[in-house]
Amino acid sequence: MRHTFIALSISLASIITMAPVIAAANTWQSDVIGVTQSQLTPQHWLSQVTDKTLMSAAQIAAFNKQLIADNEHIVDPLDFASQLTREQLKAYILSISAVPKSPRFYPNGVALSNKHFAKYLANLNLDAVTDNNQVSYAMVVKRSVLRTFPTSDRVLNSGLDNDLDRFQESGLFPGDTVAILHESADKKWLLVRAYNYLAWAPKADIAISNKSTLREFKNNDDFLLITGAKVNTAYVPNDTATSQVQLDMGVRLPLMLADKTPHLLNGQNTYANYVVQLPTRGEQGQLVIKPALISRSSDVHLGYLPYTQQHLIKQGFKFLGERYGWGHDYNGRDCTGFVGEIYKSFGLLMPRNSGQQGKGEYGTNHRFDKTSNESDKLAVVNNMQVGDLIYIPGHVMMYLGEQDGQPYVIHDVKGLGYNKADGSFYSSSLNGVSVTPLLPLRLSQTQSYLDRTYNIKRIR
Repeated sequence: MRHTFIALSISLASIITMAPVIAAANTWQSDVIGVTQSQLTPQHWLSQVTDKTLMSAAQIAAFNKQLIADNEHIVDPLDFASQLTREQLKAYILSISAVPKSPRFYPNGVALSNKHFAKYLANLNLDAVTDNNQVSYAMVVKRSVLRTFPTSDRVLNSGLDNDLDRFQESGLFPGDTVAILHESADKKWLLVRAYNYLAWAPKADIAISNKSTLREFKNNDDFLLITGAKVNTAYVPNDTATSQVQLDMGVRLPLMLADKTPHLLNGQNTYANYVVQLPTRGEQGQLVIKPALISRSSDVHLGYLPYTQQHLIKQGFKFLGERYGWGHDYNGRDCTGFVGEIYKSFGLLMPRNSGQQGKGEYGTNHRFDKTSNESDKLAVVNNMQVGDLIYIPGHVMMYLGEQDGQPYVIHDVKGLGYNKADGSFYSSSLNGVSVTPLLPLRLSQTQSYLDRTYNIKRIR
């Protein structure tokens, strides 16, 4: 699909024509430049694409296998080393739990001192590291967090932006397998290696098991995939472990075998539901698999979705309007979590951070450096396909399609900036999953998103 663009050097004219929308009779208004109500629906963009499969299941499996082999940021936690030396384990701990060079503050404005950090460093439990340290393996039983230090304390940067908890790293989801490397001194946190990140997770959200059980669960081909933004298991009056458990997009749970599925479960007939195997945590911290119900009316799919442009659009729009959550904070996700969960719907793995994604060699990459000019970038933008990922430092966007010669993206984004018709810079917030035109977006009055674009990636 080709597009025609007005050069950014005369972008003032294009911005005048892409003014913030104010609807008649004040039925709808927005300060987001160049977006109409119609463009906030997936149907608007679906008419431009086909349902052709972009990669087969076998190709996706091969892609993931190659990614694990070649990319240092992606691993199979069940293949993680079973033992670590003192030096190895300390290196892992300190790779995530280092005292930052920049000042940090609590939400009340109190600056973290050496005494504050000493408390967090003590909880790393470095004294418990021995010459040989056994690694164990486990499964996540509820949506959880990955933290810089073994603490739930919120810590901010000098701007005191409470939306950006600098100790928040990422999220974990039910069914994720992890390798457990270490335990905190207070025994409330575990240092875990998930498939795309290493950080501290609450011990109460992790259930230990053996590799064979975990691998059987993880590799079961008869599974239910969560395709909605969030889906809950059915309510159970007397079992909090299986009642209304939140499952986010991309979570996959094996189905119970037909001959092991009862007609009644927790007093409810199972025939109008899918009966899945749900990981729960026993009293001793062990993995206990329990049957759980997910309504057939839920946004779910048997197996992975076909990898098509139509499904890329549909999956992206299921998050539209969700509040931005740095590192999966606020029970949401950030820009990389957004694209990562979309692509998990097809079984495709992806590194955690935008820099790891954008600099990764996987997929087809169109890279730009300081010598790249506007024309070089527009030549690639002009040939983008739906689902292509556009990377600027610290951010990623997914291409949706074009409208009146302008490329549009969907992304989970915090800030909003563009130059107004009078040439002044407008700065505000989006703070959620948003549809925007690409070219008018700016980081400052003099620097556009296109100026900062360093890679456009296609997952093929």
